[in-house]
Amino acid sequence: MKREHVKARHAEGQISATHVIQNPADPGEWIVFFKKSGGRSFFLVDDQDEVESFERLDDLIETIRGLGIKFAEIHM
Repeated sequence: MKREHVKARHAEGQISATHVIQNPADPGEWIVFFKKSGGRSFFLVDDQDEVESFERLDDLIETIRGLGIKFAEIHM
């Protein structure tokens, strides 16, 4: 899900949880996914529909805070 969609869905209360996990393709990077009501999950993707990954957790946290997310679970 692209950033603008995350922001809109979060504002509408449609995102039930935010999870941060290590990127399975590169354990040195982190990715984020959002659970919507109904059990569906969506990764944060860029404008080319590629899953966004972050080398630093600080950068990821800054990004999701900018989307209005105040709580996320980190899985290591």
